[in-house]
Amino acid sequence: MVTAPAAFAAASATLRDSAVDGAAVTARGYLRRLRARLTGRFLAAGLLPPLVLVVLLVDAALVHSALPGAALVAPALAPTVLGAAVAGLRAIALDTRLRLRAGVRRSLADPRGSALLAAGVLLAALLAWAIPLLVPLLAGPLALAAAAVEHRHGGARTAA
Repeated sequence: MVTAPAAFAAASATLRDSAVDGAAVTARGYLRRLRARLTGRFLAAGLLPPLVLVVLLVDAALVHSALPGAALVAPALAPTVLGAAVAGLRAIALDTRLRLRAGVRRSLADPRGSALLAAGVLLAALLAWAIPLLVPLLAGPLALAAAAVEHRHGGARTAA
């Protein structure tokens, strides 16, 4: 789980380089990019998904309780999570430095690309819910979607 952001970023970079340069997608190229991304920042980012999941579970439990304000928080929870997922995917797919601020800026600057990624996240969530055995495989299509959105947007190429 800790290496998931680095692996996702390496996959996005590999796919992006293939789309831009026509380079073959190889295991050696992917592993080279993965080693370059195994930094403290990416490893620390790997701790965020479990923490976010715990916060979401607590929020969902609070929304279903009789606390004041639950009716206001409930409709805001899903779009907030979806927006954070899109910004996170864009931040990871952008470059080797993993800056969430850049992912948020890119998400706001390219609403169509963000909508495409949001649809991909929703589809991945639906597939994970319907067929839990697919969960380990869903990062691949999401990496492809993030790389395609960045390539479509004219995202800057990054050093591997």
